[in-house]
Amino acid sequence: MAAQHLAEAVVAAGAVAVEMFRAGVKSWSKHNDSPVTEADIAVDRMLRERLGRLSPTYGWLSEETVDEPSRLARRRVWIVDPIDGTRAYMAGGSDWCVEAALVEDGRPIAGALFAPLTEELFIAVRGGGATRNGQPIRASQAGTVSGALADGPAPWLNHIDGRIAPLAPLRRVTRIRSLALRIARVATGELDAAFASPNGHDWDLAAADLLVHEAGGRLTTLDGLALAYNAPVPRHGALVSAGPRLYPSLLDAAR
Repeated sequence: MAAQHLAEAVVAAGAVAVEMFRAGVKSWSKHNDSPVTEADIAVDRMLRERLGRLSPTYGWLSEETVDEPSRLARRRVWIVDPIDGTRAYMAGGSDWCVEAALVEDGRPIAGALFAPLTEELFIAVRGGGATRNGQPIRASQAGTVSGALADGPAPWLNHIDGRIAPLAPLRRVTRIRSLALRIARVATGELDAAFASPNGHDWDLAAADLLVHEAGGRLTTLDGLALAYNAPVPRHGALVSAGPRLYPSLLDAAR
């Protein structure tokens, strides 16, 4: 039930974001020099209103809402990124999405991610699998780091290449600016592996985390640990994501 509500909410929110882009949206820089647009704020308000009506007692954590410490006392928390990949959105690219997850006791139990320009709706339920546009998805079964198709920050990819030389280097794709979509491409098997620099936040990761795990893949810290959500500081270190066969050797090469 929660996953369906999340899916309906992110699809509606994605339509609002597209309409606002076509009309021309204003943007500005936040205190950390990251961009934000009128659409980020409008979508955030829309999602909070819709999801809040469903479960008023759940906590709330969003990139575009002032953090409320009361969330820390809640077992269940909505974690939302109104537009993940704001720079891509502003540039008219397709590699941005709306994502939302329901977290229980620190781990996601339902999640939805919608990429409006590619018309892709991803849904995941803990123990219930993951889908794209209603079709089940599975992570890649690639088993060797050499020649694996990967995306992430260039320093990480260069590091991996250095560790596996003289074997064939990773095959690189055009950088996917939305971190959530990057991980979703691991869930679908379109990427064998993805990396994230330190400082990714809960809202960048929660829905995509559940998606890739339910598709049989992994997303962990460099210590091999699963991510814990709804902490006082909702920020994470460097991360690695891959299909089940590739993950152990990729993690070893990333350390």
